[in-house]
Amino acid sequence: MSIIIIFNNKDPKPWAQWLQEKLPNTPISIYPEVKSPETVTFAVCWKADKNVLQNFPNLAVIQSVGASIDHITRNQTLHENQIITRIVDENLSNDMWEFVLAAVMSNLKNLPLYDEQKKQKNWQQTGYGLIKKTTISILGLGQIGALVAEKFAALGFVVKGWSTSPKNIPIVTCYAGENELTPFLNDTDFLINILPLTAATESFMNKNILKQIKKGGFLINVGRGEHLVEQDLVELLEEEHLSGALLDVFRIEPLPQDHVFWTHPKIQITPHVASLTNVDAATTLIAENYKNHVSGKALQYVVSLEKGY
Repeated sequence: MSIIIIFNNKDPKPWAQWLQEKLPNTPISIYPEVKSPETVTFAVCWKADKNVLQNFPNLAVIQSVGASIDHITRNQTLHENQIITRIVDENLSNDMWEFVLAAVMSNLKNLPLYDEQKKQKNWQQTGYGLIKKTTISILGLGQIGALVAEKFAALGFVVKGWSTSPKNIPIVTCYAGENELTPFLNDTDFLINILPLTAATESFMNKNILKQIKKGGFLINVGRGEHLVEQDLVELLEEEHLSGALLDVFRIEPLPQDHVFWTHPKIQITPHVASLTNVDAATTLIAENYKNHVSGKALQYVVSLEKGY
């Protein structure tokens, strides 16, 4: 048995070093430098090239190094007996909360506007929003979304949450299913997307959905780039239905140099940094999952392929 690390857009070397320290007697390779593909039973993946896992005939476990697994399910041909697991870390949830809190407060108090005015040496005061009069609507109430919703509500925001199945979160108004999307979106000041990416949620944030946010609403996307129909967002910004957007995730990453998002005055972008995986904590979990795999024990954080998360 051995482990293969297969990464795109992420340096695999620190992961290999941390894992080797925790599994000193386990052969660990970094793709494509692998001597015996038939010995690989455990793959550690991040955005691997399409169907690359087919090179390992005895692969049993595919471990995502993030909270999502769409980069695996959408790009690999999987077999029934293969297990997919993901990283679950309370630090990731808290990091996401801090990021979206910063995004909301910055735009609620017009800080990006004043940054632009500074460049023009323009001294112009503008009215600002108040926490108690601001409605935050959160798409996705999984582990991360639920924590974000609770923390916004605890600060005094009016908070609504939507998910595919019913949830119950204290001091958060929860909605579920397609029939409850309209009341969920009504009166939204900030729409925050934290949905998992599945076949049902791809292109979910289209013009029909975003137009239901009240005029002047603001979009924050920390889910997946594939959730957003990019041209629909641009049109709603040009029509001044939405006041702006902060995007941390994109359909193509890194964002192409000629992409309109780079220069659009109403779009703020960050390079997929809302919640970064801690290598030490993640490799501790991965090492435990590998030991469980070798000994035939149940693995942690196994993903339902039927649900996609």
